[in-house]
Amino acid sequence: MEIEEAINEVEMEPIATAAAIPKEPPKIKRLEESVVNRIAAGEVIQRPVSAVKELIENSLDANSTSISVVVKDSGLKLIQVSDDGHGIRYEDLPILCERHTTSKLSKFEDLQTISSMGFRGEALASMTYVGHVTVTTITDGQLYGYRATYKDGLMVDEPKPCAAVKGTQIMIENLFYNMAARRKTLENSSADDYPKIVDLISRFAIHHTSVSFSCRKHGAGRADVHSLATCSRIDSIRSVYGVSVARNLMNIEVSDTVFQMDGFISDSNYIAKKITMVLFINDRLVDCSALKRAIELVYTATLPKASKPFIYMSIVLPPQNVDVNIHPTKREVSLMNQEFIIEKIQSVVESKLRSSNESRRFQEQTMDFCSSSPVATIKDSSKDCPSSSGIKSQKAPHKMVRTDTLDPSGRLHAYVQMKPPSSSERGGSCLSSVRSSIRQRRNPSETADLTSIQELVNEIDNDCHSGLLDVVRHCTYIGMADEVFALIQHNTHLYLVNVINLSKELMYQQVLRRFAHFNAIQLSEPASLPELIMLALKEEEGIDPQGNESNELRGKIAEMNTELLKEKVEMLEEYFSVYIDSNGNLSRLPVILDQYTPDTDRIPEFVLCLGNDVDWEDEKVCFQTIAAALGNLYAMHPPLLPKPSGDGLKFYRKRVLSSGSLETCMENIETNDTAESEFEEELLSEAENAWAQREWSIQHVLFPALRLFFKPPTSMTKNGTFVQVASLEKLYRIFERC
Repeated sequence: MEIEEAINEVEMEPIATAAAIPKEPPKIKRLEESVVNRIAAGEVIQRPVSAVKELIENSLDANSTSISVVVKDSGLKLIQVSDDGHGIRYEDLPILCERHTTSKLSKFEDLQTISSMGFRGEALASMTYVGHVTVTTITDGQLYGYRATYKDGLMVDEPKPCAAVKGTQIMIENLFYNMAARRKTLENSSADDYPKIVDLISRFAIHHTSVSFSCRKHGAGRADVHSLATCSRIDSIRSVYGVSVARNLMNIEVSDTVFQMDGFISDSNYIAKKITMVLFINDRLVDCSALKRAIELVYTATLPKASKPFIYMSIVLPPQNVDVNIHPTKREVSLMNQEFIIEKIQSVVESKLRSSNESRRFQEQTMDFCSSSPVATIKDSSKDCPSSSGIKSQKAPHKMVRTDTLDPSGRLHAYVQMKPPSSSERGGSCLSSVRSSIRQRRNPSETADLTSIQELVNEIDNDCHSGLLDVVRHCTYIGMADEVFALIQHNTHLYLVNVINLSKELMYQQVLRRFAHFNAIQLSEPASLPELIMLALKEEEGIDPQGNESNELRGKIAEMNTELLKEKVEMLEEYFSVYIDSNGNLSRLPVILDQYTPDTDRIPEFVLCLGNDVDWEDEKVCFQTIAAALGNLYAMHPPLLPKPSGDGLKFYRKRVLSSGSLETCMENIETNDTAESEFEEELLSEAENAWAQREWSIQHVLFPALRLFFKPPTSMTKNGTFVQVASLEKLYRIFERC
């Protein structure tokens, strides 16, 4: 034991001695400038959306009226922002991307009155430390522009002269190429970044109404955001966020000695799963979590069952009352009197919501078809809310109408049992997904720079009837009255509208507005042009389908038209996405409306129209007639098979002959009492599917698209497209006399 204790003492001595020796403090070293700059760049440019925000703010500072953004792989491979601003002087290009170089201020005191978006001179510099930056710019008076590339804050070579359009284009490639951990993280979640960029540009678009914005993926034909400069903010919200958002907004204003605020908030009818808050303070897009929580509390307390609100607010304060220099990405600002401002806004929002909730009223009509006489009962699903004066708000009975386009009880389908198309007939799309697609659809006005197309689009806009436009934008679809006319309701008026005329004109307008920017429908099997033309000619009147001379004449016409169209294949494919191969086979058609494909039975008529009716010599007339032909092809005509209901059922009967054999009767015959009738089930099922699909497309594709895109021409007031059949006020007065 003594030996072991001695050994342990010997072994412990060196350890105790080493622990007793004090360590020297680590030496402080000056970091290399490249390391400092890269660390700072990682704070300013946190994600691709951070770079897009900085570049858009620079474009706004340059007094741009048009800003276009192109993104590839959620911004990691490419971010390209183009504007038509004043450009960058040639003399400034060498120091453009150096840190703390700016034209916005010269001394610290300038921050107290700063009104521009940028001021630090760090954004472009930061981008050069984490990506490859190329700048192309031209200023007024220059004959050509200059292109320069930058790396680590420095210009790589001398600016090179190049062709350029007015303004500046900044391109960032391979973002975070030298930050492996961040790039890998973003690549794993890259699907989340492009929606963030779209949301960012949508927010800028509804505030800066004098600037047009567009955003699309690289290689995409259509922009995901496309807003035009307009004087109305509600129009901007409608084009960016959709009609369903714009129609449920209330204007709100606050005027005080400390600040001014104006904006829009959603009313009690708005439905959404998450809050959308767009906040600008002195024209800066910022976040304010305290204000957001305060407004959410108001909605929760005032409308307990309401969904998350949509809020747009623009607050204006004296510049000296705002500290803009508290966040690397300028996402937040600090306000003087912030608690007072939030309390004031919260009070006004609450007052506005309470007045909105008092007038909220729901009605549902139920009808009993089983009783001997039809009886209508009215259920009020909400009680009258007392007003601030203690008197219940009253509403005249003749003003209580169905106005909710989202409520199926306002349509004929709620009262008449109808067979809906199956999922396969709807192309595999469920109702909710299609509705979502319709609401998210953006304005496709991306015409090519052709004078003739611009003239045709301007003619559509100038000929738009404002009264009919209001009817179309705010109508409620009720149901089909017959094969051609649909019933719609606008305010207290009931209209019959010609679905064929509406769809034909809508498709014509969409062809011109989407000129040269179509997606394509691939036909399952290419169709021979001569065969299509022969089919169309056989259906025309005045030609004997049995005569040999007629067959020869049709063959010559088909051959001539085929050769003509084969000469025009390049133009048809580039401008209209109508593809004809070298063998004269039609294999692709354009997508004019999402979720809708034309009736293939009408393709022969369309091909014949291209050959016979198009004036290929006059550019404007040529485009107009091709657009009209496509409009007729895509119009929602009744199916060629008779409607399998009522008298139409006799077209699908089989007759039992005396010999016992069956013969399909597709002629209009009267069935006698001695004949035993059966139906041709396969043909009957095909007809039912075709008619159900048409009605489904009219309700869920045509009318949502009409509300978004359609500009009704003045001629529709006289040609029977719109027919008013009832006015609730007049009917009420008639029944009141009785």
